[in-house]
Amino acid sequence: MTKKNILTYEGLKKLEDELQELKVVKRKEVADKIKEAREQGDLSENAEYDAAKDEQRDIEARIEEIEKILKNAEVVVEDDVNLDQINIGCSVRIYDMEFEEELEYKIVGSTEANSLKGKISNESPVGKALMGKKVGDIVTVATQAGEISYKVLEIYKAN
Repeated sequence: MTKKNILTYEGLKKLEDELQELKVVKRKEVADKIKEAREQGDLSENAEYDAAKDEQRDIEARIEEIEKILKNAEVVVEDDVNLDQINIGCSVRIYDMEFEEELEYKIVGSTEANSLKGKISNESPVGKALMGKKVGDIVTVATQAGEISYKVLEIYKAN
């Protein structure tokens, strides 16, 4: 059975926009580069031609990857997310009991995860431990650095 790619509407839109950009703009740009390089003559010594062909291969691979993600996409309707417990599509404010600091994350599917932007996957150790928890719950996560405990402070709808 094929794994479903869980996406928020924002994540779906971002992938659709990237796919459109790759198919309409980038394909044409790289085709023009290949055409220009061919016009220079001998292709065996032509670095521009090789670079353009590599770029074309990368673009086609990314298009294929996005199409595969979208084909198996399951979109979470964030307006329907139950805020009584942590689930994909909601944001959480948690308290790191060891470092005594508050952290905020949006729980997303693995396709959208980006820890630098505060988006963690439901499949990550912290995301997995938080799933289904409620405000006031204490969650212990086993990490490479040992066990870390978090207290769920708030569950809310992300913008």
